[in-house]
Amino acid sequence: MTVNSPQREFAVEVVRQLRSAGHTALFAGGCVRDLLLGRPAKDYDVATTATPEQVRSLFGHKRTLPVGASFGVIIVLGPREAGHVEVATFRTEGPYQDGRRPSSVAFCNPEEDARRRDFTINGMFYDPMEARVLDFVGGEADLSSRVVRAIGDPHERVREDKLRMLRAVRFAATLDFALDQITAEAVREMAGQLIIVSAERIAQELKKMLVDRHRRRAIELSEEVGLLPIILPELNRETREPAAHEITLRMLELLEHPSFELALAVLIHSLTAPTVAMQICRRLKLSNDELERINWLVAHQDDLFDAPAQSLARLKRTLAHPFRDDLISLMRVKLLATESNLQPALFCDEYLTRTPHDVIDPVPLITGDTLKSLGMNPGPTFRTLLETVRDAQLNGEITTADQAIEMARMIADSMVG
Repeated sequence: MTVNSPQREFAVEVVRQLRSAGHTALFAGGCVRDLLLGRPAKDYDVATTATPEQVRSLFGHKRTLPVGASFGVIIVLGPREAGHVEVATFRTEGPYQDGRRPSSVAFCNPEEDARRRDFTINGMFYDPMEARVLDFVGGEADLSSRVVRAIGDPHERVREDKLRMLRAVRFAATLDFALDQITAEAVREMAGQLIIVSAERIAQELKKMLVDRHRRRAIELSEEVGLLPIILPELNRETREPAAHEITLRMLELLEHPSFELALAVLIHSLTAPTVAMQICRRLKLSNDELERINWLVAHQDDLFDAPAQSLARLKRTLAHPFRDDLISLMRVKLLATESNLQPALFCDEYLTRTPHDVIDPVPLITGDTLKSLGMNPGPTFRTLLETVRDAQLNGEITTADQAIEMARMIADSMVG
């Protein structure tokens, strides 16, 4: 509880100012959980009896953003190094009509606020002035028992926000906790309702699960409670090869600090139909950059398995690609998961270590403009000609522009002949 950071110091100052103005103010939610676990908090949330208008009046309109004022939430901006703190008024919530947002809110006391939150481990408050925990929902006991449990009736918590099903899995996996049996059963019964949640929100949870070191357990637990078939129906238990799926799980486990794109490519790498990766990325509404990287990794996943026997031109073309590090990582975990010889991955590592970038990806000796200057007319043969000359350059067969021009002329003449 004593770990200090600019962000925490600013959050304490926010609490102090709210208290000085006569309001109750406490740390709330995930930061309390993380502090009790001895983990650095990613961000700090403050809950208070102050209304949104009072919060803005106290900290000033220039230092506050009313991002969720209708739900009692104000962002208070701190110094650059401290970031910001989300300040929310203690509230109860009316019925959830869209499976995500309450139809109304009413301001209340801390205990009532705690009981409308999702899981017991996220429902505690902490008083940084007096260094004490306020726990109305049994969160401390569940932290000690390492259990993720819904507050109150899990069916009701899920009805309020269907994404809580996926969040239950994520917290259980990333914290390496058990998922409470009654909560898990509610998720299993209601899993099909996840389809009403926006693709963007589902993708955000999937990203957090896949970049975490417990990603294998997250996928296994998602399947146990029936969520994986909703998120990724392509990984259907009925049609997939069990041995191949076990290899995929091993590969996920072996990844070290992967990007989300690499982790998702590993998860779906066995779905080799050309358009499947693209369909998954589009359904999850991933960015164009994410889509491009994932699709390329899946499509080219086997390109380096025979790296030691490849021509220099073919090897260099792959190793010059901006996604090559992820491709080598994918190959390495596949070799490890299948207990195969690591030689292809070791060969690529060594080649990259001893070969300068300008040798792997040298400036082309000729371009389309060069061909035009030689009197050649642009057309389908241009690409073939340029690729052939480029291969010769990468293979070390030619090293000068004059040699490239001579080769281009010879190839053009042979095409005409």
